[in-house]
Amino acid sequence: MILVSLLSAAFLIGVIMVSVVPSSSQEIAVPGPPAPPTQVTARDTPSDGGGSITVHWQLSADDAEGGKVSGYGIYRSPDAENYEYIGYTVAGTEEFEDTEGVEDGNPYYYRVISKSREYGDSEFSTPSPVAFSRPQLFHLGRLNALIAIVIFVFLILYYVGSARKGKKLFIRRIAGLDAIDEAVGRATEMGKPILFVPGLSSMSDVATIAAINILGPVAKKVAEYETTIIVPNRNPIVATVTREVVKGAYLEAGRPDAFREDSVFFITTSQFAYTAAVDGIMVREKPATNLFLGMFFAESLILAETGASTGAIQIAGTDAVSQLPFFVTACDYTIIGEELYAASAYLSREPKLLGSLKAQDWGKVVILFFIIVGTVFGILKLPGFASIRNLFNV
Repeated sequence: MILVSLLSAAFLIGVIMVSVVPSSSQEIAVPGPPAPPTQVTARDTPSDGGGSITVHWQLSADDAEGGKVSGYGIYRSPDAENYEYIGYTVAGTEEFEDTEGVEDGNPYYYRVISKSREYGDSEFSTPSPVAFSRPQLFHLGRLNALIAIVIFVFLILYYVGSARKGKKLFIRRIAGLDAIDEAVGRATEMGKPILFVPGLSSMSDVATIAAINILGPVAKKVAEYETTIIVPNRNPIVATVTREVVKGAYLEAGRPDAFREDSVFFITTSQFAYTAAVDGIMVREKPATNLFLGMFFAESLILAETGASTGAIQIAGTDAVSQLPFFVTACDYTIIGEELYAASAYLSREPKLLGSLKAQDWGKVVILFFIIVGTVFGILKLPGFASIRNLFNV
């Protein structure tokens, strides 16, 4: 019992000592106002549009854990005499950005005080040197973006120039696009039309634009082979554009007389009414080739399965990831994702398109290189990782 009593007494003494004696990281606050901050400076806020000055100071000697400072008050004066209160920041903060009522070109002086809930405010700090606000023409923090743009533009100009000089630019073969010649030839031999569906989206969709870029070379080839093309549309604006593209292709092929106005037409904006109408065309006209290129939704499998049941060669292309499995299953060839965007350059061999396509590829190579290098540096914690990360801080 005596031993138990002694241990209990020792425990109580320990608890009392812990509650009374402050930890080593805390300071005992001495009564009285806190010390003011020191070394107050002010300068124009860099890389902005003007109307802003950044104030910086050294923390008060009483700004520590358990200290007296609860925050800082910032005062501004246009003549170093009449200061007015403009803002407040919490303890531990060494910087304040003044954006209220600052006019470019006018002089401003700043003073800062330490504020304490228990002991009141400190004296004013010494005033800062005079500061002027002014706008900057360029945001230096975006220098990395400027360098990237310059490199990308240089690549575009270089490859466009190379293509115009006749230099052969390598582009990976795309089986779906190579098969277009075969599909058009087959339709010609069979005396049957070609069905071109430019997706169900509007002209604001990049997939629709890519589909129309493919429609031009296809329609030109159709005109040269003297076969027939059918282009049903869901969107009236897309219908107008596709009609002009097909008409221009026939004109370019030297066969404007062979163009039929009724071969490119608008059906309806209703998704499944349009799908039913296109299915009816496939069943009645039995096209030798079906081209489904653009943006598709839930109707993709209905269209592809109906076309497969008629025995037509089918080439599909879309950037809608959720619809790709249906096209891969039911079509002979499928153009996937970015291949759809590259199709116009692939088919036309236009120098501008080829040059921009090659520049994009090299741009992706550069970005991939930095991603791999940054990943290695980050995993191995090598010096320089922060610099690589800041390259992409735009």
